[in-house]
Amino acid sequence: MKKIILLNASPRKNGNTALLLQAAQQGAQEAGAETELINLFDLKFTGCRSCLACKRVGAQRCKCYWKDDLSPLLDRIFQADGLFIGSPIYLSEPTAQFRALWERLIFCCLSYDKPMESYFTGKLPLGLIYTMNAPEAYYNQHYQARFQELADMHTLVLHGAVTTLASCETLQVPEYKRYSMGVFDEAQRKERRETVFPKELEAARQLGRQMVQENP
Repeated sequence: MKKIILLNASPRKNGNTALLLQAAQQGAQEAGAETELINLFDLKFTGCRSCLACKRVGAQRCKCYWKDDLSPLLDRIFQADGLFIGSPIYLSEPTAQFRALWERLIFCCLSYDKPMESYFTGKLPLGLIYTMNAPEAYYNQHYQARFQELADMHTLVLHGAVTTLASCETLQVPEYKRYSMGVFDEAQRKERRETVFPKELEAARQLGRQMVQENP
């Protein structure tokens, strides 16, 4: 049975990002995979500490030696058949937890013996799910190319195809009047929640199914 790991890099366990990850999880399960959904905010970890233990002569490759909650999770990821990471976009970037995970996921597999080569011998397909206030046009113009760099790095180091789902103009809170958020049109956001978000949930479910079915 295939194993798919899904990581929620949002501080909200039941927010937009989590719901999309749960839909992807459902799709993977429907396709016959075993799944594990983890909230990164429940773990105690930092980004790369530059200890360079993973680069020592004789060190086990693709292993982060720093002792915290993330290292055993990385071990499981490298043994998995697929990975999803979901993150809201804060100040035009994925969350700090996403970045900390990303540094350590990539760096311990990156070769310092030969330029731009990897120690990883497997193939790990990746699904990236982003949620944001930004409209689709803004995402396409300002974010898409930058996030593609993350996808390209993953393919270079972990050798898997990357699919991306961007959920734009999300409903951030149930009642906007309780907050100083006058820049947003609450009625428009709620309408989009009713009409567009269900389609995005279905798209996420299909991504989960495809990851299992298209990566024998």
